[in-house]
Amino acid sequence: MAKQDRAIRTRRTIVQAAAAVFQEQGYEAATILEILNRAQVTKGALYFHFSSKEELAQAVLAEQEGRARIPARACKLQEMVDLSALHAHRLQTDPLVRAAMRLAMDQRTNKPDRNGPFRQWADALDDTLSAADAQGELLPHVRIKEVSELIVGAFAGVQAMSQALTGYEDVTQRVAQLHRYLLPSIAVPAVLAALDLSPGRGAITAAELDPPDTPIAATAST
Repeated sequence: MAKQDRAIRTRRTIVQAAAAVFQEQGYEAATILEILNRAQVTKGALYFHFSSKEELAQAVLAEQEGRARIPARACKLQEMVDLSALHAHRLQTDPLVRAAMRLAMDQRTNKPDRNGPFRQWADALDDTLSAADAQGELLPHVRIKEVSELIVGAFAGVQAMSQALTGYEDVTQRVAQLHRYLLPSIAVPAVLAALDLSPGRGAITAAELDPPDTPIAATAST
């Protein structure tokens, strides 16, 4: 069991180091050597877990997907808001999520698969909006697939602008603005009036998660 625990810690250390390098340098400029130096593990330890830089990038993307858990809400549109707000909050607080976003937005390479993160998020929104529609929260004209893809695209643009202008310092405010102007076009007025669209919504949602997310320890082990 101790050996297995050590292997898990080593893998996490490598993924976190890879995330830091991808976030700082992008996929193409990042090297296995730099990731090894950052993780302070042996080449053998790294290649035991990952066969290539592309596999490392896919692992970073997969790790951030696991951070997208949302507590269930009676109001499904609030759940949709909280998903975006939580992601915005984690762009400010979680280096791994920032790295995953840079990988997904990097147009200079087709590696790793950049389609996956966008499609998975759109699919999650499809499910949430379908549940909202079933509960009578949406206006009659709403086309769920179109709205899902619009939200994903708008969020991508908003976060890119925030990163360029302020290094994500204002991303939660910008996402709150996105919600404030978008939701009146899809939500039933009575539901809209009850939604919490505040910039602090992501932090509130993160604090609700059980167990709360904690940074992966940086202790390396070979």
